[in-house]
Amino acid sequence: MRSATLGIMFLCLCTTTAQAEEGLASTYNYPQPVACGGRYDRLAMTAAHKTLPCGTRVKVIGSNGRSIMVTINDKGPYRAGRIIDLSFAAAQAIGMGYGLMRVKIEVVE
Repeated sequence: MRSATLGIMFLCLCTTTAQAEEGLASTYNYPQPVACGGRYDRLAMTAAHKTLPCGTRVKVIGSNGRSIMVTINDKGPYRAGRIIDLSFAAAQAIGMGYGLMRVKIEVVE
């Protein structure tokens, strides 16, 4: 019985639950250093998030139903009401362009 209980506890500790967040996404498209090292690459599928660690993979689902996968490589956005800044390529891929879009983000890994 004890080993079964420990096994279940181990499974619970090792299983991560997907974090989800909803709000406004924006885009940025100017050369700059990024928080995780290196420089911003407008053609990379990357994004900035205030609290997620560098290297986190995130699924971004737009209000238009399109979704993309991005890697967090910077901190931000710093404008009130925005939850994620997408690179130029990511914004184009989701159909956002240079504006704002309501999105849902889910942590994948």
